[in-house]
Amino acid sequence: MVDAQRDVPVKSALVEALVVMKIVKHCSASFPTTATGSIVGMDNNGVLEVTNSFPFPTVEVANTDSHSHSNNQQNDASSLAAAAPRSKANITYQNEMIKHLKEVNVDANNVGWYTSATMGNFINLSFIENQYHYQKDNDKTVALVHDVSRSSQGALSLRAFKLSNDFMAAYKEGKFTTEILQKSKLTFRDIVVEVPLVVHNSHLLTSFLHQIPAPPDNAEIPLPASLDDIRRDPAKIPAHPSFDALDLSIDPFLEKTCDLLLESIESHYTDLNNHQYYQRQLTREQFKITQWQTKRKAENAARVAAKQTPLPEDEWQRLFKLPQEPSRLEGMLNARQVEQYSKQVDGFTANITAKMFAVRGNLLPE
Repeated sequence: MVDAQRDVPVKSALVEALVVMKIVKHCSASFPTTATGSIVGMDNNGVLEVTNSFPFPTVEVANTDSHSHSNNQQNDASSLAAAAPRSKANITYQNEMIKHLKEVNVDANNVGWYTSATMGNFINLSFIENQYHYQKDNDKTVALVHDVSRSSQGALSLRAFKLSNDFMAAYKEGKFTTEILQKSKLTFRDIVVEVPLVVHNSHLLTSFLHQIPAPPDNAEIPLPASLDDIRRDPAKIPAHPSFDALDLSIDPFLEKTCDLLLESIESHYTDLNNHQYYQRQLTREQFKITQWQTKRKAENAARVAAKQTPLPEDEWQRLFKLPQEPSRLEGMLNARQVEQYSKQVDGFTANITAKMFAVRGNLLPE
């Protein structure tokens, strides 16, 4: 029975509301520096129950008086924080924390890690290395990504991801050449798999939320004359309209996402140019090898006609060196990030386009 349960893949992630609040608080306090931490819980027949979390210790970067180094310090802090889940010191710290949680009889099985993101920018090599570090030993682990910028709009942005089995096998081999990608049919869409996430509240908290009285519409509440009045007009939760939804200005998050999308596209073209440069070098070297082989065959034909010993025809392997093909992993990650930005732009423009069509008659001249 236990072996059958171990073979069940992760179907969804059930995150306690207290864990969500701890992750949101840590990520918001560390913004714009990347925040990372560990999550613990247990696997319940394919449902990954996340019951607790704790942040990884941060490494302080030395402060300087010069303002020119402020951006470099911020980048260094973000890089150190992003690599924190797989550092030896934090692995030891994580094991000690899990040991203490077991002593107080709390679910203390490691089920993954969490990280913060800005405008959906989290699909990078550091994220892949961290998740691979957890998933290579235990397939029942996920990465929780909290987007601080999206959550600041009033809607919680918390998603769960894991690496696909095909990408795990390819990353273990460490070869992302064009030939291998064509054989395995691995694309940028097969890198990460999103796991459905559900936020869970305790029964006491759910009962408390249902017992919170709603504010009345009027200061004076008319008393019902009979039970029939109550049946005809039951108590209703009043609607609280938000006039922000009527704002026609372009969403600043849309502008920022478009800027990040353009940067990702430029990175894509840079990677494409590097690959084209490799192909030109490869073609040039292969042309030289072909010329050398043709010349050597002609020399050997002349030596055979003169009854002399022919020269070896595989000597080109020592004389010529073919260029090494660059890894296509960075290009795949960048393509996946472009897709992520495109989906965000699509989501942002849906509401704005609807508003523009709604007021089209007033905007266009008669």
